[in-house]
Amino acid sequence: MSGIEHANGHRPLALSHMADPGFAKVERANPADYSFDLASLLRAVVLLRATAPEDAFSSAYLGTAREGNAILLDSDGLYLTIGYLINEAEHVMLGSEETEVVPAQAIAYDYESGFGLLRAHSALAAEPIGLGDSAAVREKDWLIAAARGGVNQAIRTELVSTREFAGYWEYLLDEAFFTCPPHSHWSGAALIDASGRLVGLGSLFVQDARPGGGASAGNMFIPIDVYKQVVDDLLTHGRRPYPPRPWLGVYSVQALGRVLISSVSARGPAAASGVEAGDVVLAVNGSEVGSIAEMYRRIWRSGPAGAVIDLKILRDSRIVHIEVVSVDRESFMKTPAAH
Repeated sequence: MSGIEHANGHRPLALSHMADPGFAKVERANPADYSFDLASLLRAVVLLRATAPEDAFSSAYLGTAREGNAILLDSDGLYLTIGYLINEAEHVMLGSEETEVVPAQAIAYDYESGFGLLRAHSALAAEPIGLGDSAAVREKDWLIAAARGGVNQAIRTELVSTREFAGYWEYLLDEAFFTCPPHSHWSGAALIDASGRLVGLGSLFVQDARPGGGASAGNMFIPIDVYKQVVDDLLTHGRRPYPPRPWLGVYSVQALGRVLISSVSARGPAAASGVEAGDVVLAVNGSEVGSIAEMYRRIWRSGPAGAVIDLKILRDSRIVHIEVVSVDRESFMKTPAAH
């Protein structure tokens, strides 16, 4: 992995010099081009700093100190961010453009979508941003990607692709937004449409934003319509109120129509069952798989967490079958105090 891939969820600012030169080829959003007060609107996007304990499960791959953005959604201090920033966090602070800082409480993290919610303990000087219609956004639309820091951290970015996204950490979005050029402070950044509405939440730096397989630096955003579908459950329960998906604790890459296990979580059920880095997954529960997304869907169709997953694996030119008793990923995590 490159340094910038490791930065997803950490401190991308400190690693920006390692990133694609596309970061230097951005155009700032010009307030004169919009019918709304851009500077005022961007006050809703604030700095987020979070600290997780060293013994937290997620600290092994996200680190203990995390930094990104949060977006004010209502007048009661509800903020939206990308969940990996606040996963198992003990302390969360939010800061405004004027350097005012207030504590906040993580109240929800949706592992399926990646959305995280916080409640600030006191108000920052900002008006909430309204939610837009991400289904109405089209490829080739020009949008604003905004991080904390106001107009100086708002860039014009093009939606270059809308497509499925499969993450190596057992994560799948049926539809994600991919934009170019990339924003250097992407974690929890706001994707804003031409009417000043929030249409996406910043998740990742990617190197294949444009379709076609060529290298193109950009960002992946989660469409805001997904948030609308889950927000009531997150506010009420802190998660989706149905049985959790089965989780194996594997990290995978896709190449030449095969799924390769690149590593396994030492504390996860796959490792305990004997799955190893370098294994090639040929089938799940008797059904062949040729992509990470296909593997995830086969696993999740097996039932809720606790389902036994049969993996047909190619290892050192041998075929082996390994049964993994899946678990609830969240059972490994420290739960926000509010829930």
